[in-house]
Amino acid sequence: MKTLLKYTTLLLFVFSFISCEDTIDVPLDTAEPKLVIDASIKWQKGTPGNEQRIKLTTTTNYYSNVIPTVSGATVFITNSTNVIFTFTEIPTTGEYICTDFIPVINETYILTVIHDGQTYKATDTLFATPDIDSVEQTTVPGFEGDIIQVKFFYQDNGAEDNFYLVGAKNSNIIFPEYGVIDDEFFQGNQMFGFYTHENLKAGDHLDFSLQGISERYANYMEKLITISGAQGGNPFATPPATLRGNIVNQTNQDDFPFGYFSLSEIDTLNYTVQ
Repeated sequence: MKTLLKYTTLLLFVFSFISCEDTIDVPLDTAEPKLVIDASIKWQKGTPGNEQRIKLTTTTNYYSNVIPTVSGATVFITNSTNVIFTFTEIPTTGEYICTDFIPVINETYILTVIHDGQTYKATDTLFATPDIDSVEQTTVPGFEGDIIQVKFFYQDNGAEDNFYLVGAKNSNIIFPEYGVIDDEFFQGNQMFGFYTHENLKAGDHLDFSLQGISERYANYMEKLITISGAQGGNPFATPPATLRGNIVNQTNQDDFPFGYFSLSEIDTLNYTVQ
């Protein structure tokens, strides 16, 4: 996750003179680096789910193209029976890997990260995800010609309130797009994720994903997606505002990290546009 956080509003001025343009670097104050914890545990359907990873980085200045990684941290997840799943760093990468994680639907897990004398904790529950049942492609008239629309369908569980994170990755676009859906008006019914793009054409590849998530994480992602709207739909680009997740600094609550600890089952579907 690339995380470059702006603490000062950046105004871009373009000056032209006799068809010449100069690039102006506006001097910005750089705040103290903050820890960023990317701890999204996804249990891919049909797999044991034992291999999981967590990424630790820090924020940096606006103009930097390098995201600093965090090495030497202690990272582990504990379940409700106090079984500890240890995440070991791939040396100097800031990526911490666990190969014996045990995912259990509706189990509650606690994340612990210890770094630089600070202890960070977060709690979340692993939610079930329905299967992606089918996909449907239609063509509708647009302002500049026909537009292809693709939907993938899944069955909601009518016995509970559910929240879903749906994703779509177009092979011709760098970043995936995400949306948050709840079943308030679709309780127990078939639901769908939807994707369209003005340049979508036959032969393009789409990677769809579906995750059942907690209500709190749904609220977080809704805000993150809204904030990132100016970033072309990429929720992991530079956010123009600070968004606080569920990870709490136990040593100093005012010095909170960025990021979110979440767990979910995930179903995926690869589709080639017809």
